[in-house]
Amino acid sequence: MKKILGILFTLTLTINNFNAQKTNSSQDSIRVFYDELFSVMKKGYLYKDKVNWLEIEPTVRKNLNQYSNFQSSLKEVALIFDFAKANHSGVYYKKAKFSGNFEGPSKNDFSEQWVKKYSAKPAFEATVLDNQYGYILMPAISYEGINKENIHKRSQPMYDAINKIKNSQDIKGWIIDLRFNTGGDCAPMLLALYDFLGDNEVWGTLDINKKQNSRIKLSKGTYINNSKKLSYIQPKGEVLDKTKVAVITNLATGSSGEITALAFKGRENTIFIGEKTNGKTTSNMIVDLPFGAYMTLTIGYDCDRNGKFYESILPDVEIIKQDNFDNLSLDKNILEAVKFITNKG
Repeated sequence: MKKILGILFTLTLTINNFNAQKTNSSQDSIRVFYDELFSVMKKGYLYKDKVNWLEIEPTVRKNLNQYSNFQSSLKEVALIFDFAKANHSGVYYKKAKFSGNFEGPSKNDFSEQWVKKYSAKPAFEATVLDNQYGYILMPAISYEGINKENIHKRSQPMYDAINKIKNSQDIKGWIIDLRFNTGGDCAPMLLALYDFLGDNEVWGTLDINKKQNSRIKLSKGTYINNSKKLSYIQPKGEVLDKTKVAVITNLATGSSGEITALAFKGRENTIFIGEKTNGKTTSNMIVDLPFGAYMTLTIGYDCDRNGKFYESILPDVEIIKQDNFDNLSLDKNILEAVKFITNKG
């Protein structure tokens, strides 16, 4: 009996010791991760000088003691982002996103038609309306592994679909629909729309003092950030940088969707129709974090080709909740676009 009790006692000690080691190991991982997260934000976050790090960091460090594993500790990311007002940043780990608690548009802010189509996860579309008007639905585009070839693989098929319409029919003007473009990577979006933007600067970024620190341009189908060539498409035929273009936006148009809209600011023969955009007009960079996690870190303001910043992009013609995706010819935004395209003035 004493021998059995001795074995049980030893086994209990072993299990307790293992659990203690596991907890210590998890706490080490948690510490390493948050050391890096705080370091990255203190150095690079756009509003870093407005954050009281001496208040938020000790609070988070204390909270972290309660977690027995790394993944559960990621709940504290929301507290950091809330305190820092980092409403356009996120941490990504194992396909999960961790972000702050910020109010955004609700279903009530959109038409039933929009909610219905959004629920179906709309994809890219390029088609012709009434045999006269090119229609492009440019959705959000998100993917892992953002690099030159992956951008090209996503942008070239979209460009080719648009180019096919350009070369096969007599199109009077084009409608670019960004109502479902909640963001992602703007590079494939802008490359796909190269023919309408031409060889020009299309957007840029500003620092905390609103001084421009980067310029992004398109040149012969190549996407260039300052002097760095990030990706490309193989263009065909003449550009359409003088043809009439109507850009449709709404409250869902955000982040890279807003950059895509911004790229048309300052362009000739362009009108903006619909509703104001979401207001995520700050620039993010991707930063690697420990254990395969990464974050989108807000580092600047977005600006148009002329260096102008917009808190949100306002339409020239406001159309509110009058969408019709079952029949685009009855969509009030489309009707307003057609009016602009056919107007001789």
